[in-house]
Amino acid sequence: MKKKASRYWICQISGWLSYGLTLIFFSYILEKQLSPVFYPRMVITILVGFGLSHLLRTFMVKAGLRPPMATHQWWKVLVMFFAYTLLYSFLISSIFEIFKLYDAGRKMTHYVLPDLSLQNIIAEWNPARVTKRFLISLVFDTPISVIWISVYMLWHFIEFSNSEAINKIKLESLIKELELKTIKSQINPHFIFNALNSIRALVDENPTRARQAITELSNILRSSIQVDKIEITSLEKELAIVKDYLALEYIRFEDRLNVVYEIDAATLQNKVPPMMLQTLVENAIKHGLSKQPGACLIKIVSKFDQDKHVLLVQNSGVLEKVEKDGFGLQSTRERLNILYRGMAEFEIYQCEPNQVTAKLAIPISISNN
Repeated sequence: MKKKASRYWICQISGWLSYGLTLIFFSYILEKQLSPVFYPRMVITILVGFGLSHLLRTFMVKAGLRPPMATHQWWKVLVMFFAYTLLYSFLISSIFEIFKLYDAGRKMTHYVLPDLSLQNIIAEWNPARVTKRFLISLVFDTPISVIWISVYMLWHFIEFSNSEAINKIKLESLIKELELKTIKSQINPHFIFNALNSIRALVDENPTRARQAITELSNILRSSIQVDKIEITSLEKELAIVKDYLALEYIRFEDRLNVVYEIDAATLQNKVPPMMLQTLVENAIKHGLSKQPGACLIKIVSKFDQDKHVLLVQNSGVLEKVEKDGFGLQSTRERLNILYRGMAEFEIYQCEPNQVTAKLAIPISISNN
């Protein structure tokens, strides 16, 4: 934040000083000999422009008028711009009149500060001259205002575009990391080893189920390999992978594993990050079924709650207090932060004495594709 503020002040001061130097340069070229009122007028012009442009920027920041903006917000920018232009021209014309900085003083050898008493200012106030100066300022100073606000908006548009590009690069990098670590960390070697052992035991006992299990394992591995090619997928596709995963785990745990689905059909086409639900289910198996005797209930819930898509993965057990999340949960938090920019929620908590809930709430983004 401090770095951004420093850049703003550097640009603001440099811009108005450059404007002053430009005025001096072209005035010398065109007029050869400057009027005694030139420098006082230039200083006042720069100071008023500096102060009002900073005030304009303050209002725009508070109103959230920075790219990207909705179409209906641009009229607010136009209103602020016109108000700024009118106020700028009014102040310039009024201050020039108060300090007698009009062109009639060109014959003077040097500028003399007039009597600034209120009585004298009122007595010598010339509405016609102020109006003329106001109109001149509108014509000649408005382009400077246009340049200032254009540069300001362009700066934030470029900054936003760069931020988008950086976030995309981060997401791509994270997904590639997921691709490299998924076999080891998400679909870990122990799971593959156990699944292959279960399939081997089924080859003689139940060849049909063995072939089905091979297909389920193939689907899971294919999804883990393709996770770098897509950023989001439908819940329906993600749920199919989860069901394949749980089907393989059921071969291993048999009656100890009980799965309940509460899926709102309306949520099936909503977009979710690939392999994220599977990560939560695997975490539930790891910390629920694998660490307690007897049966374990895994409950998967999908529903809409106001403007959010809520996914719940519940398992029997007690929440372990750990100082740091494992790779799966850590990558889940990072991916949510990059994909949804703080609009997603993720938490794991003990909801009942013997039930742990992992809750994921993401924006609704249903697509018919």
